[in-house]
Amino acid sequence: MSCGSDNMYEDDDRPCPSDLTVTAAKPRNCCFNPAVHGGAVAGVDQVLENVLENVLCFLTDRHDRNAASLVSKSWYRAEALTRSEVFIGNCYAVLPGRVTARFKRVTSVVIKGKPRFADFSLLPPDWGAHFSPWGIVLGKSYHGLEKLYLKRMSVSDDDLALLARCFPSFKELVLFCCEGFGTSGLAIVARDCSLTSVDNNGHRSIEVVIFEFGCSEMFGIASSAICLCVMEDFYCRQIRVLNLIESDVADDEVDWISYFPENKTCLESLSFDCVECPIDFEALERLVIRSPSLKRLRLNRFVSITQVYRLMVRAPQLTNLGTGSFGNSLVNDDSDPDYASAFAACKSIVCLSGFREIAPEYLPAIYPVCGNLTSLNFSFAANINTEQFKTVISHCHKLQVLWVFDSVCDEGLEAVAATCKDLREIRVFPIEAREDADAPVSEVGLLAISEGCRKLRSILYFCQRMTNAAVITMSKNCPDLVVFRLCIMGRHLPDHVTGEPMDEGFGAIVKNCKKLTRLAVSGLLTDKAFSYIGQYGKLVRTLSVAFAGNSDLALKYVLEGCPKLQKLEIRDCPFGDLALRSGLHHYYNMRFLWLSSCRVTPQGCQEIARQLPRLVVEVISWDDEGRSETGEHVNTLYMYRSLDGPRADVPSFVQIL
Repeated sequence: MSCGSDNMYEDDDRPCPSDLTVTAAKPRNCCFNPAVHGGAVAGVDQVLENVLENVLCFLTDRHDRNAASLVSKSWYRAEALTRSEVFIGNCYAVLPGRVTARFKRVTSVVIKGKPRFADFSLLPPDWGAHFSPWGIVLGKSYHGLEKLYLKRMSVSDDDLALLARCFPSFKELVLFCCEGFGTSGLAIVARDCSLTSVDNNGHRSIEVVIFEFGCSEMFGIASSAICLCVMEDFYCRQIRVLNLIESDVADDEVDWISYFPENKTCLESLSFDCVECPIDFEALERLVIRSPSLKRLRLNRFVSITQVYRLMVRAPQLTNLGTGSFGNSLVNDDSDPDYASAFAACKSIVCLSGFREIAPEYLPAIYPVCGNLTSLNFSFAANINTEQFKTVISHCHKLQVLWVFDSVCDEGLEAVAATCKDLREIRVFPIEAREDADAPVSEVGLLAISEGCRKLRSILYFCQRMTNAAVITMSKNCPDLVVFRLCIMGRHLPDHVTGEPMDEGFGAIVKNCKKLTRLAVSGLLTDKAFSYIGQYGKLVRTLSVAFAGNSDLALKYVLEGCPKLQKLEIRDCPFGDLALRSGLHHYYNMRFLWLSSCRVTPQGCQEIARQLPRLVVEVISWDDEGRSETGEHVNTLYMYRSLDGPRADVPSFVQIL
């Protein structure tokens, strides 16, 4: 549920984390020699192509680049030659070899694997999305790879060893919601992605690293070329970013932190708050001391507040801190350290997260940095109450991003509205994610946020009761909303004041929020709500639906009315084959469609597969205990476009039509 407060990654098409931004290739010399290029005509063509390459170097948005590549063959070639970052929204949409054959100069790769509903146990854990096939191909083709961001992928320890072995310039690794690896793999990354050697003059070199791992043949590097690297600065081999976010890391009883080399490091970001095993704190403290460039540090729950204090004293340059447990002081004498002074000394902190197993009496320690905070993540602080939260939030006048539990109640959200006038994103999570739970937030909190935080761009709000009037007011007060996700946890719950469906509320959101690209709907919704979405949601790219709609017409309205729709997630809705067929004209333009526990039949799925042969149609048959099951309706349908046809690693419970 929780992740980093400054790079709170969405499952939409936002730009990648700041450590994975596109780096355009350097403009190249446009001069040419007609004799070399086969005469004047060839020379003119070469000049035009070189000029085009220099222009495309400044085009960084991937959507713009995709459009540019479709202009002509020369634009297609030039775009491929100047692209340094590749984004793969679905690891099964294209074979790795096709990617490396087209893009030759890539230094940064982003790959996404499983669909988002895997987070809610709606997909068997052994469904697929293995990184290994990608790693092998990337290792052979992208020797200059520096950055890798993986999301919902299965990553093994051997995969991590490959990164260290085959990419001598590797600097940044982000694993978000990944699984399959353990502390043994992290130890390999810590040790081997930081390896250096020393020549006779005391200079650092990467020559020994290449030979030690036997990669010179794989790289195709001649010994003379390697010699050019002998005098390279030692920073060339050291990892700068290692971020583990919401990933499942196995405890192999390996003290991975101690595997970082004992020399000065280039670490700028280290996040391991999801690692559920103890670490060697003394090794961590030494690592922090050796990392003068460290700006981001996120600790797991095994790091106490006393240890956080020691790290802050060692690293006052931090801008982003995940505090670990923030409780249970380990000091044996009668007095605690002056935690507030440590926070006061870290004047650059703007992002604060962590607070696992929080001891509320320590909250005043963070007051000195609250005035500068732009991001605050309390999504692990389940035991913080309204009054404690209000004392913190009253200092946070610059806050732009807030994640919090609903334990702060409507009163806490009213305090946010009164203080945080620059708020851009808020997420309110439930302490008890049950349909029959008594949620302490309601339309009162939503209304307060909409009235006090007019700059809001994104909201995720869990509650048990809501009104159309509150949602309509938000649509008017916050017209710049890009993301609106309202999760009324009870099934088919109407406006709790009028008893009417929530159609008008969601209709107002899509009508008044012209920039809306992501929408999640809930509560009692009829087909009328979906007609509003189809009529006004012209920019909606991601739509999530659960327990809603009356008939096939609802889905038909959406598929025929939302031309930008890329990702459609639906569960437990009365949509059948007729609704499915209504999207035949659009499925090739979408990244995926997910349908679970609906009324789609195997015959209906087969018809889609027959009419759209380049669409991969997966029927997933399994129950909550992982057993295959069959019936009149398919359990789960997952459809996605692919340039290379069905995948090879199909498990037994998946049938590709």
